[in-house]
Amino acid sequence: MNMSTALNNAIGGLTAASRGAAVVSGNIANALTPGYARRSLELTTNTISGHGVRSVGVVRHQDPVLTANRRSADADLSLQTAVSGFHTQFERLVGGPDDSTSLAARLADFDGSLITAASLPDSSERLDQVARTGRDLADKLNATSEGLRQMRSDADRAIGKQVDSLNQALKDLEEINAKIPAVKYAGGDIGALLDQRQVLIDQVNQILPVNVVPRANDQVSIYSDGGLILLEGSAAEFSYTTTGDTKPHMTVDNGLLSGLTLNGNSVRTLGDNAQIRGGALAAQFLIRDTLAVEVQSNLDTVAQDLIERFETPGLDPTALPTDAGVFTDAGNRFDPAAPAGLASRISLNQIVDPDAGGQSWRLRVGLGAAAPGDPGDASQLHAFSAILSAARPVANPVFGTGDMRASDLTEALMSKTGADAHTANQRLVFANSTQEEMARIEAEQGVDTDQELQRLIQIEQTYAANARLISVVDELMETLLRL
Repeated sequence: MNMSTALNNAIGGLTAASRGAAVVSGNIANALTPGYARRSLELTTNTISGHGVRSVGVVRHQDPVLTANRRSADADLSLQTAVSGFHTQFERLVGGPDDSTSLAARLADFDGSLITAASLPDSSERLDQVARTGRDLADKLNATSEGLRQMRSDADRAIGKQVDSLNQALKDLEEINAKIPAVKYAGGDIGALLDQRQVLIDQVNQILPVNVVPRANDQVSIYSDGGLILLEGSAAEFSYTTTGDTKPHMTVDNGLLSGLTLNGNSVRTLGDNAQIRGGALAAQFLIRDTLAVEVQSNLDTVAQDLIERFETPGLDPTALPTDAGVFTDAGNRFDPAAPAGLASRISLNQIVDPDAGGQSWRLRVGLGAAAPGDPGDASQLHAFSAILSAARPVANPVFGTGDMRASDLTEALMSKTGADAHTANQRLVFANSTQEEMARIEAEQGVDTDQELQRLIQIEQTYAANARLISVVDELMETLLRL
C-alpha cells in the first residue's frame, strides 16, 4: 500500500466515523421520542479506488411484526378503557350495597315507610313520609336514567371528535406519503418523515385499528381490520353528524342518530360483520348503540315493574281502571307502546304528593277516595306494602324468567351492573398488561443507550486510528521532502 492509498483510506475512515458519530448521537438524543426508530450507518468498500470505505446511507431499523402486534394491543386498550369507564360510571349511578342513596336503598326506604305508616295510619307525618320516599325512589330512577343519557350523549359527541381527528390524520398521512419519494430522490434523508408517519399511523390506529401494507418508493397503504380502504394513494374521508343531546328512544334505525359513512358509503359499526373492530371509535359506537340501550332497557324494566305493581286490578278499590297508580309514566298509566326511557319519566302520582298539592291521606284510603275516611284503617297501606313483596313476572328476561319481588328486581339490577363493571375492569387490566408487554418488547428493539454509547466509543477509537494514520503519512512525507 502506498502513501496516497493509505491517506485516502484514512480520510474515508474519518468521514465514515464522523457520520457514524452523528447517527449514534441522534439515536441517543431521540431515544424517548415517539415514533423514532434506531438508525445505523451502512458502509461498503469504496468501489472507485477499491480501498477504504464509503457511506451508503442510514438504515432505519423497525420490525413491522412487532409494530403491528403493539398497535393491536393499543387499539384493544383504547376500546376496553372506554367500555370499562362506561360500566364503572353506571355502577356509581345505580349505587352499591353500602350506598344509602342506591336504588335498592331507596326502594327499602319506601317499603319501610309504608310499614311504619300502617302501624299508625292516622299520622299525617308518616303518610307524608311515604309520599316523600316514593318520590325519592322515582327521582333516583330519573337521575340514573339522566346520567345514562348524558353518557350516551358524550359517546355521540366523542364519535364526532374522533371522526374529525381521523380525517385530519389521514389527510396528513396522504401528504407525507407523497413527500417521501420526492425527498428521497432529491438525496435527502427521509428518516424523520418515516418517524412522523409512524406517529400518525399510531394515532389513527388508536381510533380505528389498521393494517399497513408497504408500497413502492417507501410509501404505504392503510386498511382497517374490517377491510375499509383508508389510504390508497389518496386519503378516504369519513362523515358523521353529531346529535349532541341524545334521548333514550333515539337510534340509528329510526333515523334520529347519525351513522358513519366513508366516501359517501355507509359503514357497518356493530355486529360480527362490522367494518370497524376495536379501537376508540368502535368503543363509542358500542356504548351509544348497544350498551347504553341495553342498560336503559334494564332501568325501564325496574320502572315498569314499579308502575305496574300499583296498577294491579283490585289493589285500590277506589281507583278506576283508567286511573294511574301510585307511580305514573309522566302522570299517565303505563303504556306498552310508549317509547324507551320510562325510567326517565316515572314519577310519584301528584295526587298523593303533599309537596305538589296532593293529599297523602289518599295512600291510606285509596287514590280515588273523595274523603279521608276512617283514620285508623290501615288496610290500603298493608295492600300497598304487600304488593311490593309479591312475586310477579318480569318483563325483561335478562333478569331471569322466574317471578320476582320488587326488591329482588332492584338487587338483580345492582348485581348485573356490578358484574358487568367487574368483567369490564378485568378485561381492561388484561388489555393494559398486554399493551405494556408489547410496548416493552418493541422498545427492546429500539434505541439502547448503553449500546449506543459503546458504539460511540468504538467510533471514537476508529476516528483516532484514522487520524493517527494521517499524522504518520504527514510525517513520512515531510521526511521525504527533507531528503
